[in-house]
Amino acid sequence: MKTIALTEESRKNLLNTLLKRSPNHYGSYEKTVQDIIAQVRKKGDQALFELTKQFDGCDINRQNIRVTAQEMDEAVAAVDPELYAVMERAAANIRIFHEKQKRNSWFESRPDGSILGQKVTPVARSGVYVPGGKAALSSSLLMNVIPARVAGVKKIVLTTPPGKDGKIPAVTLAAARIAGVDEIYKVGGAQAIAAMAFGTESVPKVDKITGPGNIFVALAKKQVFGYVGIDSIAGPSEVLVLADETANPRYVAADLLSQAEHDELASAILITTSEDLARQVEAEIDQFVEKLERKAILEKSLENYGYILLARSMDEAIEAANEIASEHLEILTRNPFEVMTKIENAGAIFLGEYSSEPLGDYYAGPNHILPTNGTARFFSPLSVDDFIKKSSIISYSRSALDAVHEDVEAFAKSEGLTAHANSIHVRFEN
Repeated sequence: MKTIALTEESRKNLLNTLLKRSPNHYGSYEKTVQDIIAQVRKKGDQALFELTKQFDGCDINRQNIRVTAQEMDEAVAAVDPELYAVMERAAANIRIFHEKQKRNSWFESRPDGSILGQKVTPVARSGVYVPGGKAALSSSLLMNVIPARVAGVKKIVLTTPPGKDGKIPAVTLAAARIAGVDEIYKVGGAQAIAAMAFGTESVPKVDKITGPGNIFVALAKKQVFGYVGIDSIAGPSEVLVLADETANPRYVAADLLSQAEHDELASAILITTSEDLARQVEAEIDQFVEKLERKAILEKSLENYGYILLARSMDEAIEAANEIASEHLEILTRNPFEVMTKIENAGAIFLGEYSSEPLGDYYAGPNHILPTNGTARFFSPLSVDDFIKKSSIISYSRSALDAVHEDVEAFAKSEGLTAHANSIHVRFEN
């Protein structure tokens, strides 16, 4: 990790470095993704089968592309019962948290005879993407599917790449059963996103696509946006720890590494007012890296995007944290709740030394699908709101319209839209 003083220049340089990881810089892959999407739109299932053979080394067809009930049963039976129980408890926490986000339609009647309101309707079909292989993330499956189910989505479709044996990891299928997925298809990559966006003979078209994936999946979601809704274009994972001299250096080091192990592009940043803490954290990191399994990834991640920033005051540290707008923000200070009130930009905020970031990844309940690459300045975590639509309701009586029709006509005429004005005027011309 690089230890540097927090200055205006170092902060600017850091932000520029972090932004290089943004999916907006994946331009060299865009043509490949465009071609894949075009193939799926033109050839449907045939393209899915050919691309799956090419990228995953697996033969799929219309008879085996969809996961069967028997495959689901076999997968659940193959999963360690204790792990299955853990996933069930995590799912319950996620469901309870998201139930509190539910919105209701509302209507307001006024004395003049007008009625205004908002009708809340869930999207009809939601598509979820889950990466395959070593990156099979059953926790992300729960985080994507459960809010959709709580929102009232009628049909939830999941796509995930098969292994060369044509199978989906058992833990993925087990999580899908716990979460309540309706249909699962053995297809991955950009071709899976295209299939859900436009539909094929086997894979149904959906209204919204959510879920993490590699560069090709991220760019595919970007390119189909507008045909369907998406959650976000997710970048590499990131954690920022805000700490003072009271923080436990061993805890800080462990938490930084919990995100650095994701991949070589993950960022792990400590902002602290204590030089002693900074030195101790560096020493702890060196010890941990030597014995953790993903040593090569950790070393590369820390070399490229690992920083310890020394701030002159906590206010300066908070200002930098707000500018970085990290996906995950841990506050390990003497009074974390007080510091939290000054935080404006963060995907998820973890308070105190017993609220380590992985708690949010797996179990606590709040969603771990979070804004990355500084987008926490204007985006929020995935929620029930992502799976609903809001329609405005307007109903005026004749007397209510009579009281305002001249105002509406005048406004329309001021914009040169005389047909708009006429639409109101004809109701009172006699």
